Amino acid sequence: MILGVNVDHIATIRQARKGIEPDPVMAATLAILGGADGITVHLREDRRHIQDRDIRILKEIVPVELNLEMAATTEMIGIASEMKPDIVTLVPEKRQELTTEGGLAVRLHKKKLAGAVKKLHHAGIPVSLFINPDVGDIKLSKQIGADMVEIHTGMYSDAKGKNKETELFRVTHAVTYALDMSFVVNAGHGLNYFNVTKVASIQGIRGLYIGHSIISRAVLVGMEKAVREMKQLIKEAGTRKDS
Repeated sequence: MILGVNVDHIATIRQARKGIEPDPVMAATLAILGGADGITVHLREDRRHIQDRDIRILKEIVPVELNLEMAATTEMIGIASEMKPDIVTLVPEKRQELTTEGGLAVRLHKKKLAGAVKKLHHAGIPVSLFINPDVGDIKLSKQIGADMVEIHTGMYSDAKGKNKETELFRVTHAVTYALDMSFVVNAGHGLNYFNVTKVASIQGIRGLYIGHSIISRAVLVGMEKAVREMKQLIKEAGTRKDS
């Protein structure tokens, strides 16, 4: 199972003073030294953290998967088509939100998403849809033509008590169903050092995409160590799964 590290919040700190540090590109290289299998960045329409420049440099220098999260807008499709990341993950986006609040409203935006996927495929870019753990959304994602799906784990991450097991079951069922639909399946959002193990134990998940928790730990222990610790947790979960 691969680990994709999201470095958006390194850029959040940088943009607080509109300066040059800390540099998300440097953070990405340290994450890779720590064992990251991929780097994720979300280019938002308001450019609140990651900037176009960051993606251009990352595309040139990172030797691992570059996953560009973005809204399905004309502007973003044009940028992705020019920069050609390894994967585009289409995500919902609101100007006022602190972070992505849920999966795509696939049913509501089916036509728009299908058009975005078609244009990105024309540019030679595989497309993932960030969706809630919902069978209906998985079926629609297949109709839209997505290559893979990323199952939103935020509700599991936020749940308490018995609700946590309920949400874990929803994630597990969604992963199984998506695999049966011949999707490549990823998962992410809200995962941290305390809750990642059970998700990492789900059979069939290709990769986990984690940002805030790793960046938070990196502030205290350094990026390489923070990534290495998360990789170890994922590795141990996989060992237990297969035993």
